[in-house]
Amino acid sequence: MTDIAEARRILEALVAFPTVSRDSNLALVDWAEDYLAGHGVAAHRVWNSGRSKANLWCSAGPAVAGGVVLSGHSDVVPVEGQGWATDPWRVTERGGRLYGRGTCDMKGFVALALAAVPLALKAGVRRPLQIALSIDEEIGCMGCLPMVAEIAAKAPRAAAVIVGEPSRMEVVTGHKGGLGFDTAVRGFPVHSSMMHRGVNAVMEAAKLIDWANAQNDANRSKPPGPLAAAFDPPWTTVHVGQISGGTAHNITAEHCIMGLDFRVVPGENPEDWARAWQAKVAEVEAGMRAVRPEAAITLTRSFDVPPLVPEADGRAEALARAITGDNGTHVVSYGTEAGFFQRAGFSTVICGPGDIAQAHQADEYIEMTQFEAGWHFMQTLVAELAR
Repeated sequence: MTDIAEARRILEALVAFPTVSRDSNLALVDWAEDYLAGHGVAAHRVWNSGRSKANLWCSAGPAVAGGVVLSGHSDVVPVEGQGWATDPWRVTERGGRLYGRGTCDMKGFVALALAAVPLALKAGVRRPLQIALSIDEEIGCMGCLPMVAEIAAKAPRAAAVIVGEPSRMEVVTGHKGGLGFDTAVRGFPVHSSMMHRGVNAVMEAAKLIDWANAQNDANRSKPPGPLAAAFDPPWTTVHVGQISGGTAHNITAEHCIMGLDFRVVPGENPEDWARAWQAKVAEVEAGMRAVRPEAAITLTRSFDVPPLVPEADGRAEALARAITGDNGTHVVSYGTEAGFFQRAGFSTVICGPGDIAQAHQADEYIEMTQFEAGWHFMQTLVAELAR
């Protein structure tokens, strides 16, 4: 009989796979596929372009419309440079918490979802329980795209999608969209005493960062629109988290690389922000080329995540609220795969165990009470699908 102890066993198995986004997840996929096959459920792989990673989805129960998709990602963030007190690749229970990389974000939810499959089969669900396990969520969410498309085309059409990002089992109906650019600035190196004859890629990149600061100041000062007001912060943010360039303090930098991303509130068009960024880049690049025609700035889109927009009379929201009893209004500023499912026509919300504050941290954990609440959610969902 499937119970929370089985979910705990699955969690221990999943955490033991170090599925950092830069590496393959195929060992975990093999394990999950074998687990599902052991319960008579066929799983479907959707590969990345290099076939080094795979999304995995399945449908447990009758091949009819009206089921529920439980969506989670298989990848986790790195542990290097973090001061872990326990082995990050082993679940350690201490003080009512389960420690380990991914316990919160979000192998805890995935373990609960997989444990619900035999529960659903035993209950004789009349509508299917579907699982969607994605890749590369932690590096832009784009890895799920081919799987979402395949589920939309081939699986029995689900009535609702529950994305189990850690929300403390609160029903989250909206999140910001995300748009990222890798920005490579190519300057022209000369001795810094003659800097006017060269182009300093680092200093030109600084002009772009200054533009980002100006946009944040302007956005912060504007009154938020009705869809943005619930967010923290209630405005679109422009962020540079990494920058690298230059070879020596007395040489104008030939190269500089940085990443810039937008977290766009619903009600604003991400493409408007993309065009504004491209226009600023073109302006700076023109100034560089006036000094040295070899100078250039290259932009590459690194991710493009649609927002999750609150739905009027959404079936996913109604279902999650009925199960959890949560009637509050909740939105989040981070992006998830929920926007892709919603864009594909699925009613979608976020609802999962754990606290997002623990995600990506050293000594990441999920509280046992949250894990138990997640299991109660699965039991109640299965009962609903069996009605």
